[in-house]
Amino acid sequence: MADQKIFAGPRIRRIRNAKGLTQTAMAEGLGISPSYLNLIERNQRPLTVQLILRLASIYKVDPHELQGEARSAVAALKEVFGDPLLVGELPGDQELIELAEAAPNASAAMIKLFRAYREQAERLSDLNQLLAREGRATALAGARLPIDEVHQVLERRPNHFPALEEEAEAFTSVLDPGDDLFGALKAWLKREYGIVVKVLPVSTMPNWRRRYDRHSQRLFLSERLSPFDQLREVAMEACLIRMTVAIAGEIQALGLTTDEARRLARFELGRYAAHAVMMPYQAFLAAAVRARYDIDVLRSRFGVSFEQAANRLTMLRRQGSTGVPFFLLEVDNAGNRFRKVGSEGFPQSRFGGACPKLPVYFAFTQPGQIFVDAVEMPDGARFLCIARTLEGPQGAFSERPRRTALLLGCDIGFRDDVVYGAALPGIAASAKTGLGAASVTLIGPVCRLCERVGCLARAEPPVTRPLGLDEMATGLSAFDFQ
Repeated sequence: MADQKIFAGPRIRRIRNAKGLTQTAMAEGLGISPSYLNLIERNQRPLTVQLILRLASIYKVDPHELQGEARSAVAALKEVFGDPLLVGELPGDQELIELAEAAPNASAAMIKLFRAYREQAERLSDLNQLLAREGRATALAGARLPIDEVHQVLERRPNHFPALEEEAEAFTSVLDPGDDLFGALKAWLKREYGIVVKVLPVSTMPNWRRRYDRHSQRLFLSERLSPFDQLREVAMEACLIRMTVAIAGEIQALGLTTDEARRLARFELGRYAAHAVMMPYQAFLAAAVRARYDIDVLRSRFGVSFEQAANRLTMLRRQGSTGVPFFLLEVDNAGNRFRKVGSEGFPQSRFGGACPKLPVYFAFTQPGQIFVDAVEMPDGARFLCIARTLEGPQGAFSERPRRTALLLGCDIGFRDDVVYGAALPGIAASAKTGLGAASVTLIGPVCRLCERVGCLARAEPPVTRPLGLDEMATGLSAFDFQ
């Protein structure tokens, strides 16, 4: 305690006011001058060990309270100011501490108000989804971060950009990569722009995947990345340079509202263009049809990762030359959703992607294995789902790298066109009788909108039903409803 300065002026003032003491009276009891106590109360002097001991002895103050009374309030206030509506007003830690200490009741009221606001925002979001499922679009929208705006715009449109596909085909003809796309991209960057690609160790690039140094004309890649990810980073850099005009045109068409959102969209479209160069449209579509969309066959044939091949499958929507309309969802083991895309627009109203019974969440129990499942929504819509974990950047022994899982889905009507359909029970009889009820996992869009009774995986009660509060009987779920 002696090594840490403790400023607790507002708390000392509250103690004094609660006792009905003047500064002179309290200073006399503590053995200090009134002017010194005044400086303490204005946080211009820290508390000494002797003063803390006297406060504990005379006024029965817990020394630990003087040190950490406002810590929980500060953490809650950080959450408040982290909301998209207030993110531009985020004060420093010291200002939050002063707010929590000087006005604890006002801080508590602000936190309570924020939590009520967030609950109402969640309910509005639930209502929006509910109305969307019934075919009634709404304009309900809360404050969004730029990344949320980008994700929402991309989720609600086909994951296909014709202009970028055309640019990618033209670029591929210029590169003439043969069997070495990585070498062809490096040679093109060196020849056209004098950019040299180098892979650097973790100790040199501890915090970056890729870094372009304009002064030395060098593109640095982290050795943490797999060869497939290194190829994508180089392809992204090349596409962002060559396709500047085309990418800018697509960004403008998205109608984003902030510069930050447009910058993030440029990164997403650069990633799209890189996939288009790595897996040329017609060659990839032909291979996908022949292999019946077997992702492992495609990843081997094009020298890409499982995640890259699965992403490319969602992009096959060229007019007159389409593939199976897949949609894709990527989550981590905490349930955070990173990406949702689909060649027909991610089916938000029919397939929410947050049900804990989806195979994408079970995939974490057996990393690297492919899980196939047929799922049914409450409205009867059925989907074929393929799930597998992905490995992030390679970490050191002492690190815990991120692990995510990917779900690739399509309408169950395409099961005979996809190799994974053979893994579903009853597939031989599918053409006549369809899948039996025992072969289908019953899911919902999200617990707050799902009314399935007796669900063992339910995490929240539905907002559309009153809670069941029968003291004489309880159901299988902790959130019974009428």
